[in-house]
Amino acid sequence: MLFSSVTFLYFFLPVVLGLYFLAPKRCKNAVLLLASLVFYAYGEPRLVLLMLLSVLSGYVHGLLIERFRGTRAGKVFLVSSVCFSLAPLLLFKYADFFIGNLNALGASLPLLKLTLPIGISFYTFQILSYTVDVARGTAKAQRNFIDLATYISLFPQLIAGPIVRYTDVAAALHARSHSAEAVGSGALRFSIGLGKKVLLANLLGELCAALKTAEASVLGSWGYAAALCLQIYFDFSGYSDMAIGLGMMLGFHFPENFNYPFISQSATEFWRRWHITLGSWFRDYVYIPLGGSRAGAWKQVRNILIVWCLTGFWHGASWNFIAWGLFFGVLLIAEKLLLGHALEKMPRVLRHLYLLLAALVSFLIFDAASLPEAGRAIAGLFGGAPFTSAAGLYSLKSYFVILLLAVVGATPLPKAAVARISATRAGGKLVSILTPLFMAALLLVSTAYLVDGSFNPFLYFRF
Repeated sequence: MLFSSVTFLYFFLPVVLGLYFLAPKRCKNAVLLLASLVFYAYGEPRLVLLMLLSVLSGYVHGLLIERFRGTRAGKVFLVSSVCFSLAPLLLFKYADFFIGNLNALGASLPLLKLTLPIGISFYTFQILSYTVDVARGTAKAQRNFIDLATYISLFPQLIAGPIVRYTDVAAALHARSHSAEAVGSGALRFSIGLGKKVLLANLLGELCAALKTAEASVLGSWGYAAALCLQIYFDFSGYSDMAIGLGMMLGFHFPENFNYPFISQSATEFWRRWHITLGSWFRDYVYIPLGGSRAGAWKQVRNILIVWCLTGFWHGASWNFIAWGLFFGVLLIAEKLLLGHALEKMPRVLRHLYLLLAALVSFLIFDAASLPEAGRAIAGLFGGAPFTSAAGLYSLKSYFVILLLAVVGATPLPKAAVARISATRAGGKLVSILTPLFMAALLLVSTAYLVDGSFNPFLYFRF
């Protein structure tokens, strides 16, 4: 079930919120767990059992790891937990990738063709972080199965993050406060995310589709790359905003996942602002345990390449995702070991242009169905076709306002303008009056687009 669907907005969410706030305190987690299972089963009823088995594995292993922490048995249970958690992910998401590559080398193995469980990459990482934190002693094992299952399967962040660590919500699982102000703030955040997804990402997706089928041109290639970057950003950050807003309504505080990545001036800064919870997860559970930056230059290079190969592979079982991860890994190594001082001396605008070019190229790799297709898309930026085509130019003109709104919306300018107006007494009153009207307008216009049956994919569902 998509957040950006009429079913979710006008049936599932109102019913769940009503039942949740009517339920006594001791039953609220049970209501959320049941709602989350229904939410997941709506799209994949057969795979709910797989998620519950993963939760059960995390629950049992957490108790055993805590009971035997500091002993050899504790380490064995930790390894067992990692294996049990990763096994479904490797089977459902990556088995056919490995089989296909073996077949390319001469084997003749049948593909499994298993359905990829939605959100498996996200909930697997949450289970892993929970058991590792218990092993490290930074989290206590949860003895209430319903509470742990609620954390792992919580529907706002179940299928597309943010990747919430157990320590982020442990206290709230036990006791959390609710207020009309928090519900209102959460509803506003959700509405903004919905607008990002439906009114910007979806329309940018239409532009990408039009440019992809138009006659090849240099301008069309640049327009496609820009629209693609913005589509992925508003698609994913919009979904994160909706998840964070839903969490606020339910009394949880989820970590931020995006912080205007396209204003960055280096790849290093970009990844401090893009998919923040994934980057911090790989830092804390892979990069630092490997030795991080303390192991000498060559081992640091090795550690970065391992992390970014895994980061790319986490996104999808294909060579283009691995290449996308390694592209950023090589950039980060270059910035850390070679380009650092040179970048600092460059004018701010050139640093920014460098990052934007890197982002455009990277997401062409990310979007491509194969490495040769990625190569052709990147080559198209630099020639080999007429500068413009009639169809491409028409599409860019038709969606120019959307592109402009997206470019401005990807910067802190709108938020800064609202803050500046709110700083004055009269402006503050005006903002307080207009905010609910703005929220209602976003909801109504987004609903109109959804009812119209327009383009409404969600890119990160495949992860």
